[in-house]
Order: sequence, then C-alpha cells, then structure tokens
Amino acid sequence: MTDFDADSWAARFTLLSDPTRLRLVAEMHAHPGSTVAELAAAIGITENAASQSIRALRDQGWVRSEKVGRMVHYEVVGDAIVHRILHDIIGVGHVSAGHGHDHAHP
Repeated sequence: MTDFDADSWAARFTLLSDPTRLRLVAEMHAHPGSTVAELAAAIGITENAASQSIRALRDQGWVRSEKVGRMVHYEVVGDAIVHRILHDIIGVGHVSAGHGHDHAHP
C-alpha cells in the first residue's frame, strides 16, 4: 500500500462532509475575495454561521484571509487536490473576468 497520511486526509474530508462548509468552499472558490457577508448571503446562512464554518476551514488550512481596511476577504488556498475536488468531482466553476461578486448564479 502507498504510504500516505490517512489521518490528515480523513480530517480534510471531514471538513467537506458538512454541507455548509462545502457550500462555503465552493462559493469562495467561485468568488475569491468574498467577505463573510457576501458568502453568507450567497448560500443563505447567517454571518455568524458563516464565520464559524470559515474559522474551521482556516484552522485546517483550506482557506486564507486578507484584511483590506476593515473588511476581511476569503479565498480557498491554491491546493491542487482541493481544486480537482471542486472542479472535477463537484463541478464548481469560476466567475468570468469582469463579473466580480455576482451571486445570482444557481
């Protein structure tokens, strides 16, 4: 059997087993640089619920944040495995250039 860190992979997949976290990861991937308010509105949850889920994703290294003034913007870490999961398995795309944070998608 190939040597790999099963515990680490199990922890990563556990994060995706929660529908809210999975929706947030997909939304952040499709709309990098979104704020908590934008993410919460896009997937239909409270900002508090979004913040708690984002914290868990950040703690495990799935998401990074950047503070610009008083606003914090979030995006998925550029991990090749995460990218393949989002694109190849889940079917998440990217926003076309010039469309910004258009959350009116399905």
